Amino acid sequence: MTIEVLLNQFYTDLLLVKRDSEETAATYKESASLFLNWCSSEEKKLRDITVQDLMYFLLSRRSGGASELTLAKDISGLRSLGEFLVRKNYWEENVSLELDRPKVARAIPRVLTLEQVDKLLSVIDTSTPIGKRDDALFELIYSCGLRISEASTLKVANVHLNEKILLVHGKGDKERIVPFGGKAYDKLVVYLDEARPVLAGNKMSEEVFLNYKGDAITRKGIWKKFQELEALSGVNAKVHTLRHSFATHLLQGGADLRSVQELLGHSNLATTQIYTHVDDTQLKASHDKYFPGHKSRNNSTEIEEEK
Repeated sequence: MTIEVLLNQFYTDLLLVKRDSEETAATYKESASLFLNWCSSEEKKLRDITVQDLMYFLLSRRSGGASELTLAKDISGLRSLGEFLVRKNYWEENVSLELDRPKVARAIPRVLTLEQVDKLLSVIDTSTPIGKRDDALFELIYSCGLRISEASTLKVANVHLNEKILLVHGKGDKERIVPFGGKAYDKLVVYLDEARPVLAGNKMSEEVFLNYKGDAITRKGIWKKFQELEALSGVNAKVHTLRHSFATHLLQGGADLRSVQELLGHSNLATTQIYTHVDDTQLKASHDKYFPGHKSRNNSTEIEEEK
């Protein structure tokens, strides 16, 4: 059996048997591909692989510049591959379970201020159908905290304008209900009434957001369009930064952590807690407000004297 055939079987198994998302399945398939090709280059037979071989593979990945986060994903992919190989009688046991995932320090996500979000969205040219689409698309990503994959696969049937809610299909086939506000509503109505019919043409597409061919816009298409807005506005960000900003702005506005967890579709509250960080600007503002006896001018003088 060729590597390509085995990889395709593994990918199908992830989707149909393990019920992983397409994104997860693609990530694990990529890790499995790297490993299987490494086995081929090292002339190692798949049936004879040991945990030491897996460690040598990971070491080669590390020396090639892979980060700890990437290695953690590789190990998850290898564990899923091992489970698959055991069920297919290639391995007697899943030796990859002996691998320890590296501890990955979780970085504090970068967020935009409200002014930066407004500046980013303000450069969209809404005089064209594509512009009206982008206006509704990025407003919805921000005001609903959508992942890029959730925005690209959002169905028209799951947009309830009267109730101002979305039924979002998220990671792991989980669905959640997310409300949206008046600004998103207005932009969606303009897009659905004026722009989407033009983009759709004679095609019958289920997805809300379409490209100029009338097909569902892809994740890559959203990413490329966002890069254009980034260049025009001068706001340095990624599409996912809008989701981070959504969560942080909710918490800053007084929303409770559990509600934000539900809106984001996080399985674990610990994942949501990363948004409770406070930046230096907020700390300084709080210090100046509640401890006015020490002004920033005095602090800077003291710091200079200590240097």
